[in-house]
Parts: sequence; structure tokens; C-alpha cells
Amino acid sequence: MTRINLTLSEDTLHHLISGDDKGISMLLREALNQILEHQRTDQIEAARYEKTETRQGLRNGYKPRKLNTRVGTLNLRIPQIREGLFSTELFKRYQRSEQALVLALMEMVVNGVSTRKVARITEELCGTEFSASTVSNLCKQLDPIVNSWKNRSLAGQAFPFVLVDALVLKIRKNGRVRPHSTMVAIGINSEGYREILGFQIGNSESESSWTEFFTSLKDRGLSGIDIVTSDDHRGLVNAVQACFQGVAWQRCQTHFTKNILDKCPKSLQSELKARLRTVFEASDTETARQLARAIHEEYADKAGRAVETLDQGLEDAVAVLVLPEYYRRRLRTTNSVERLNEEIRRRERVIRIFPNPESAVRMIGAVMMERHEDWCEGRRYFDMEQYWSWKKEQESTGKIDSRISA
Repeated sequence: MTRINLTLSEDTLHHLISGDDKGISMLLREALNQILEHQRTDQIEAARYEKTETRQGLRNGYKPRKLNTRVGTLNLRIPQIREGLFSTELFKRYQRSEQALVLALMEMVVNGVSTRKVARITEELCGTEFSASTVSNLCKQLDPIVNSWKNRSLAGQAFPFVLVDALVLKIRKNGRVRPHSTMVAIGINSEGYREILGFQIGNSESESSWTEFFTSLKDRGLSGIDIVTSDDHRGLVNAVQACFQGVAWQRCQTHFTKNILDKCPKSLQSELKARLRTVFEASDTETARQLARAIHEEYADKAGRAVETLDQGLEDAVAVLVLPEYYRRRLRTTNSVERLNEEIRRRERVIRIFPNPESAVRMIGAVMMERHEDWCEGRRYFDMEQYWSWKKEQESTGKIDSRISA
């Protein structure tokens, strides 16, 4: 991944240090301008005033361009190349999620359901002159892009590791505001890169909703799953077991720890949490069982309900211990999915209530597309060579754990 050193003006630093809202927009403007300049250098394969045999063109000044963002309108300087065309993906990527957010706000204004805060932000970003037809035309430009990505094929590659979670959003539908569950799945492919497999908005986190979501992923070609990580929502777990038979299920250790501590006296929570960590970080499953038995013996009388919860969920919470140690930490919780969900939450806090289901799909999809592209073009999440060697050895010796499918 390319590293770029940014130089900030004294004026920008002054506004940032003073806590002035203007400082954020100035920082973003300077950062984007410098990124664009760096991209021009890469494109012509020569720094300013540098003479090289591989040089692909000459600098030819700048053209002004305005970019509307949530922190205001940015005045950017777009580099130009003599006898050539400067190309950048920056605006395409950046504006998809920004455009989706602004469209949701505009729809709220047009439909008469916006708050004063939304109306003020929308006026600042878009101006006051826009109509329902303007919003509709803009939606028609973005929706096909989002839907094409959302329904893309997943065939041709195995996804041995899958992590799933959900978040609840408020959406206006048929004149009523109701909470809707957005189910999200990410996967690590056979080469070790993370991908966002998909998302689906349902009325609830019921087993039928999860089953419908998983079925749609399989219809798009999802295969080669060895382990699924999620929390212990019954509908979700039942759907995993029904749709991905023979696949191991790892119970999220973060959620499991919270479940246990919620049933433990407050005076014991800190020490019990530390003891649970030793269980989850054990070298193998049998060691984890021994450590859990020691907790049972020590805390059965002092925190009986907490110990009972640990006993009931232990095996599912340490399923990941059958894997090589290198892969365990990132697969034992759903933290990576929840960080993705927080990206959605940051936009949702501005909107609060989506004006319709389509606007929710549009914004969630646009944000996820950006993150998906970053993951696919960034570093590998895992080096998978060790995993495939381990799995091949386990299969050849007949030692592969029953919780990891062949």
C-alpha cells in the first residue's frame, strides 16, 4: 500500500488545534489535493522537474473542482497532463458513499419527514433547489452500481472462514417507522483476502431471515466454508447448521464473555474475566477444558449461574482451537464485522431514520463497496499457505477434527 506524507499549512493546523469545525474540511481538502498530486506523479512516472527515460508526459497545471462532502464543499485542484488525460478513482470511490448519504437526506426533505438538523445539513451540501425528480434521477445513477455489486457472483473461489453479524436500523416503510435487522457476512477467501460477501435487510433476526440470507449467498456461489463465527443468537445458529451442514461453528468469545459476566456478581467480574481469557487463549482444546473445570470448582458456589453458562457454551467458544494458532485470534470473535457495522452506524447517526428501504440498501451498499475494494487491494488478511498445508496433512492422516469439514 502506498504511503503518502502530507504537509499541512499553518492555517490548517491553527484551525485543527483550536477545535474549529473549519479545520476538518481544510485538512480533508489539503489531504485530497496532495493525494491527487501524488497520483499524477505516479501516472507520468516522474517527479516535478525530473527527467527520466520512462516519463509519460508533462504537467499542465490544474483545473478547479468542487466536491460535496459531509464537512462542506471542498475546493480541489485537479492535476492536468499535457497531451494526456489525468485519471483517478478517488472521486468514484469517495462519492459513492457520500452520494448515498446525501441522497437519503434529500429524500427525507422531499418526503417532508426531515428534522431541522437534516434540513440544515442537506441545504449546506446540496443547496435548497432540488426536487423529487432530481432525487429520483440521482438514485437511478447509483442504484444499478450498488445492486450489481450486491448480487455479484461468489463462485470460483473457496471461502474457508466466514464471519456474520447483524445491526438494527430504523426504516420508514408504508408510513410507519420500524426497526429492521441488517444481516452482514464477510469471508476470507482461499488467497487470504477479506471480502464482504453480502448483506440483506430483514424484518428481524429470525431463523427464516438468516436462512433466506445464507441461501442467497449459496445461490451466488458461496462455497468451501470450514468455519463460521457468530454470536449465539438461536435463529442465526440454527440457520448456520441447516444451510452449512458439516461446517464448524465458532461462538464469538466477546459476546460469550459478556454473557458469562452478566450472570456473575460485580465483585468477581474482573478476576473471572481474566480467568476466562486463559481458557480462550489455551494452546489446545483439552487444556481449555481443564482450565474451565478449574473455574467451575472455584466459582460454582460464588457465581453458579455464570459457571453454568460457561459449561454450556465452552465447546462452541473454543472451536477455533483446532486451527493452527496463527489463525485463531482473528476468527474467535466477530469484531471485524462489528467494525464494518460501525462504518454504517456513523452515517446512520446523521440520518437516524431511513426514509425508505431502498435508501438503506443504497447507503449500506455504497459504504460496503468502498470497504470491500480497500480490502481486496490492500494487504492479505491471512497467509493461507500454512492453513492449506495443515488441512492437507490432517486429511491425509485422518486426524482432521470433526468440526472442520473436509
